[in-house]
Amino acid sequence: FCLFFLGFYTNLLLSQTPGHILAQTNNKTEISCDLKKEHTGVYWYRWRQEMQNFEFLLFFHPLGKATYGENISHDKFSVHRASSHTSYRLHISHLHASDNGIYYCSISQSYQLLLGSRTQLSVVDVLPLPLKTTQAPLPKKPVRCITRSKAASKKGACSPLLWVPLAASILILLLSLVPTAYRFHRLRRRLWLRVHRQ
Repeated sequence: FCLFFLGFYTNLLLSQTPGHILAQTNNKTEISCDLKKEHTGVYWYRWRQEMQNFEFLLFFHPLGKATYGENISHDKFSVHRASSHTSYRLHISHLHASDNGIYYCSISQSYQLLLGSRTQLSVVDVLPLPLKTTQAPLPKKPVRCITRSKAASKKGACSPLLWVPLAASILILLLSLVPTAYRFHRLRRRLWLRVHRQ
């Protein structure tokens, strides 16, 4: 409980990434702990949910010396420090389901242990497959009527642009034929009358 309580004060002095790791059995992973300034060393802890307790993993001294907790494998856990002297990486190899838990980096200051933000490690036998993204069908391009020949070749696609001028032309033609038909009718009637008078 004290570790959790003191952890609220830590973000000002250290940050921990990533927040969650999903890894496959027998692989390896790493957790980063970045300090705001140089310190006398970094502790690493693991919270085990099933046991409801904190497990001390190791303490890494800036000079490169590591002190391990009880029954902690030296081959599984190791720490590397960056050249900046403020960045530490916890390497975990040969991952197994027993490595599941919440990992914390920690520093000691004024007789207090300040915790990092936490990293939850989940080890699985098979990683889930990425979700397949379904591509939406491309919208059909609108048909453009450039010429009447192209419009006629596409049945129904450009019909309004084709039959409106055509119907208007036919109507004008019919109207122009009305006087001619009337004259032709009168001329025919006159000829018929002449024939019958004779």
